[in-house]
Amino acid sequence: MSDEQAANLGQRIRPFRQAKASPETLKRLKQHLGVLSTVALKHLDQSLPWYRGLRPEERAALGLVAQKGIASFVSWYERPTTSPQWVINDVFGAAPTELTRSISLQKALQLIRTIVEVVESQVPDIAPEAEHTQLREAVLRYSREVAFAAADVYARAAETRGAWDSRLEALVVDAVMRGESQDSLRSRIAAVGWKSNENIMIMIGATPASSQVGFVSELRRAAARYSRDSLVGVHGERAILMLGGVGADRTGLDRLASFFGEGHVVYSPLAPTLKEAPSCAQAAFAAIAAAKAWPLAPRPVAADDLWPERVMNNDTEARHALVTGIYDPLLKAGNGLVETLSSYLSLGHSLEGTARELFVHANTVRYRLKRVCDVTGWDPLVPREAFVLQTALVVGRLDAETIEHPPETRQSMPRTAH
Repeated sequence: MSDEQAANLGQRIRPFRQAKASPETLKRLKQHLGVLSTVALKHLDQSLPWYRGLRPEERAALGLVAQKGIASFVSWYERPTTSPQWVINDVFGAAPTELTRSISLQKALQLIRTIVEVVESQVPDIAPEAEHTQLREAVLRYSREVAFAAADVYARAAETRGAWDSRLEALVVDAVMRGESQDSLRSRIAAVGWKSNENIMIMIGATPASSQVGFVSELRRAAARYSRDSLVGVHGERAILMLGGVGADRTGLDRLASFFGEGHVVYSPLAPTLKEAPSCAQAAFAAIAAAKAWPLAPRPVAADDLWPERVMNNDTEARHALVTGIYDPLLKAGNGLVETLSSYLSLGHSLEGTARELFVHANTVRYRLKRVCDVTGWDPLVPREAFVLQTALVVGRLDAETIEHPPETRQSMPRTAH
């Protein structure tokens, strides 16, 4: 514990107003230090089952803390007007950090309570009857302050672990974004307790203007209701949420999006396994970069819904997805689907105009447009989805033209001498 922490704790302990302890009582207290420590450790072993289950080194460390606590009480009782800062440092200064991981705060307080009971039970053997009340009050007051000190030690340890966990989470999220090797990624992600290996999703949005610490904890709690695992990384003005074990229901995404700052929030397609997570993360990054081209996009919006904007932003993955997911299936389906869709889009979404253009009945146009929806999953009767289909036709034709007529290799001209 630092001097500053101990000083803050010391402000809570006021000088203990009491009649001066008799030299005989102080002498007997010092003589009973060994007995008190032995009885306390024996009582701990008998009354606290969890204490018996600790490893030998952990029990030894806790025993050392208990012995120092008893010894420091005697010193403080001898000089109650002395600042207690050195007493608190003496009790917890030598306690290893691992103790906060070995036992909970509740168990630490149980340990303090047990030691107090032991000391109180020995009061009749230590002090004359006239000093019993005075000594018991001193024990209770001192134990209260030690309990305060223990709570502060655990609180600061929790803050330190929380800050470290947040940094570790950010490193794991960054590793997923950069597409690190599977061995390295599995090692990193196991360190933060991640267990899911399927249905992984990435959400990206702006970091809220409010406190980032509160934002991260609130977002993590909300994500726990929606997925089995979650990691949060804050990269400057951008916040990234990684979810694992996500179900088919997307209604919970609206609530998660509300924790992000103003602006667009996008989510990636589901990665079947951890291996595909980096590619899905890249899709989310490409989507958030292109989302400003669609001002009226829903919040959150799927990265796949931004295929047209991503293509215009030079995203080759989106271009490939439009061709393989829409254009090629339409060509394979045949039955005039590409021609009907092209005419319908170019004629201002007019069923009658398309029918006249193709010399077919309007019902035939309706049937073919429904088939387009069945084949691709995108409905040409919905304006936004029609825009996605139209973009797919454009990039599909451009790709087909490139394959049929590859660009000629230009031969370098000889350099003209001046």
